[in-house]
Amino acid sequence: MVENTIQATQAVVTLDAALPGIIWGWMITLNMWAKSIGTGVVIVGGYLLYKYKKEETLSLRWIMPLVSFVALNIFLLFTLVDLHQPYRMVNIFLHPHWTSAITVGAWMASLFTLLVTILMAIGAADAFPGLGGKKCKITALARSNSGLYEKIFPFVVFLAIPVTMYTAVIMAESSARELWQAPTEMMQMLLAALMAGAAALILSSGSWAKEVRKDLSLILMAAVFASFLMYMGEYFFSFKSSEAEATLAYVHAGGEYNIEFWFGMVLGFIIPFFLAASTIKSDNKTLLRFAAILALAGLYFAKDVWLKIPQMLPLS
Repeated sequence: MVENTIQATQAVVTLDAALPGIIWGWMITLNMWAKSIGTGVVIVGGYLLYKYKKEETLSLRWIMPLVSFVALNIFLLFTLVDLHQPYRMVNIFLHPHWTSAITVGAWMASLFTLLVTILMAIGAADAFPGLGGKKCKITALARSNSGLYEKIFPFVVFLAIPVTMYTAVIMAESSARELWQAPTEMMQMLLAALMAGAAALILSSGSWAKEVRKDLSLILMAAVFASFLMYMGEYFFSFKSSEAEATLAYVHAGGEYNIEFWFGMVLGFIIPFFLAASTIKSDNKTLLRFAAILALAGLYFAKDVWLKIPQMLPLS
């Protein structure tokens, strides 16, 4: 339906029509979930590298960037796949608009991935002296620059924080999405990164010292507890906004999203909290790994519900 035509430019202005159904689906959920892992392992790993000696965390120096590299490339792949015109993404780099959160985030994520790749090469060369053979130029270059790891790592940790949170700014910019408030979403993104990072490193911590696993348990406990409190606060006390209240009705009223939401809360937050708490003194590796797997799975379901239900509310 044409509302009016501007004669000077021959531009046609049409009335906005609501897009039916869910536009941001499982690809964006997987995108955010993978990004939480990719940035979280760096943030949590940075704490461990700062606290413990290099000899005690030698495997961490290559495991951390490897896990981050894989997760970040999953994040970037599904970001690209979800775009309707993926080839236009090159314009973000050729013709950047620095007032756009998408542009700033893409540049930060690309730089972050590049630095993580360098860390992965240096860490692997240090941990595996025979990797690539003596004639391999790449591993030889990585070994000769092993001191570079300590120099660039602080910048990688610093970049991990805005990279994990910039998606919250994009979500907050979406019109008529009152549930996606920037301050709370940014905090939820950071807590998700701590939660996912601790869980991912727990799965690789079998040969590490008991004190390291204890720290990972405490970080996982604190992250799931704080994140659960935030979800409950929004779930029960979002009555100040009529739109947020109407959005949460899709969870409150029962049905598919009610089951998925509470399944995610129990699986990813409540059970891992008590399992991690029980392993602090006993150092039960199997139980701790089970808690980490549940936390990662539950985080996916929680993010999936929180992404989809605001899109169920008609905009008209």
